Amino acid sequence: MTFNSTILIIPGLGNSGPQHWQSLWEKQFNFIRVEQAEWDTPVCANWIENINNEIKKHNAADVILVGHSLACTTIAYWAQKFNINIKAALLVAPSDTEAESYPPGTTGFTPVCLNKIPFRTITVTSTDDFYVTFERAQFFADAWGSELINIGDAGHINLASGFGDWPAGLEILKLLDN
Repeated sequence: MTFNSTILIIPGLGNSGPQHWQSLWEKQFNFIRVEQAEWDTPVCANWIENINNEIKKHNAADVILVGHSLACTTIAYWAQKFNINIKAALLVAPSDTEAESYPPGTTGFTPVCLNKIPFRTITVTSTDDFYVTFERAQFFADAWGSELINIGDAGHINLASGFGDWPAGLEILKLLDN
């Protein structure tokens, strides 16, 4: 499989470990990871600045963001602040930063940004994600103007849920790479 776009990997809280699908895709396809100074106690303003700084290095019209968990909310906040029309974003397992179950230590990610995202997005969610109910994920996708794909009982769509290599996810990403 080949990709024509510039793919930027945006991990969520705690980063994505070496066997996480984001890391495997990065290695296999030479995607670019947006590094953050603080993975465990992030500040939204810093994270969106880092995303924007990386996008400025590329032709924005060719950029696809691939966000997992907290990165989905981060991408929504980035789109609201900078209003740059990139090619697309794949938003996987958005977490609900307003939920009581959400881990403490993040700053500026609440309330969840509900502005329409001004470029094509696909939100992938499951029916049994500890960090977001299916109804809330659907609500976020609707607010963002995002196509929603429900992959069933798949947990948080991470390594702990059995998603190391994730070929079905690559097929979804390919839909955005036209």
